[in-house]
Amino acid sequence: MKFSRRNFMKAASGALAYASAPSILATAGIAQEKPIVIGNILDQTGGLNIYSLQQIKTTAMAVDEINAAGGVVGRPLELVFYDSQSNNQLNAQYMTEALVRDEAVVVHGGVTSSAREVMRPIVSKFGGLYFYNSMYEGGVCDPRHVCPAMVPSQQLKPLVPHVVQNMGKRAYVLGADYLYPHTMGEWIKRYTEEAGGEVIQTEFFPLDVSNFASAITRIQAEKPDVVWSVLVGNAHNAFYRQYEATVGKDTIPLASCMFGIGREQTYLSADESAGIVNATSFHDGLETEAARVFLKNFRAYTGDESYVGDYGELGYRGVKLWALAAEKAGDPSADAVIEALPGTSFDAPGGKVTIDGQTNHAVMDIHLIRANREQGWDHLGTTEQLEPVDTQAVCSLGS
Repeated sequence: MKFSRRNFMKAASGALAYASAPSILATAGIAQEKPIVIGNILDQTGGLNIYSLQQIKTTAMAVDEINAAGGVVGRPLELVFYDSQSNNQLNAQYMTEALVRDEAVVVHGGVTSSAREVMRPIVSKFGGLYFYNSMYEGGVCDPRHVCPAMVPSQQLKPLVPHVVQNMGKRAYVLGADYLYPHTMGEWIKRYTEEAGGEVIQTEFFPLDVSNFASAITRIQAEKPDVVWSVLVGNAHNAFYRQYEATVGKDTIPLASCMFGIGREQTYLSADESAGIVNATSFHDGLETEAARVFLKNFRAYTGDESYVGDYGELGYRGVKLWALAAEKAGDPSADAVIEALPGTSFDAPGGKVTIDGQTNHAVMDIHLIRANREQGWDHLGTTEQLEPVDTQAVCSLGS
């Protein structure tokens, strides 16, 4: 399913239709210029849509803010949205349509690594530019691929030592059975051992599994100090309910590098979520002016008062970074923007974000957080301006 800019917001948020767009463009003095097409491929529906719903809205919000401020190189942006429905065949189909038929100069989107990897070769084939606004396992070295989100070394460097020091040394890891959680499991093991702990067991589960009784029984038998969750998607939310009804976080605490990224704490009870520790590049409880303005504008733009979260902010930062690089280049074409990307910096709601020219990944702040009983997060601390050192170790784009 594809939505054009004229009916996109009505379909995506149910709040603000694009009927207002012509007046925005006219006010900015760019209504008569040829639009620059921006593609957005995300899961509005499907089993992984919990990661996309707010990002769909914040991407549109960023585009409208840019248009209201005069567009990019004096031209308006036209956003074209495609619902990939958690289906990689559609990811491939829509990436081709966006680049070839709709002539998008950049495409933002993708949730899983498998989605990214079916789209990335298409971007290379047609000489496009792809912003993957999603945390992932790191390591992609591709001049046409930009990731402004966390990679493992950034998220886990502050998180794992905190868990070992405050929750215990003996860890049990549960993850979804695909590339990202497998890789994160290895990084959790590495950082845990460096902090003086050990991972005593690691298990992986297909994305459609919702019964964790046998895993919980094994956890009860092993008696670890802490359980790590790298579980993903709607079905895996069942784990948190089942865990609290049996083991309980008061008995064995939970840490996660995924919980809350899909706003899971808003779907669970306070007992089921409170106390889980994570680290992220943005959360709604950040007490900074940039975060407050972003949330205020989001609520005014969408009418949505619910939690926005990390994935929502990532869509916004991705579009803003692209626009800044295009302005710096004086040309929105893919190759011109690629040349301008290194060093492009944006004071994002989560903190300053700068594109690292060696990798096309980002330097950013990482915030240590703990789920509270109000469907939000308590802020435990910030580690400033962490570089994507894991990806730097395997990538040199020659900037």
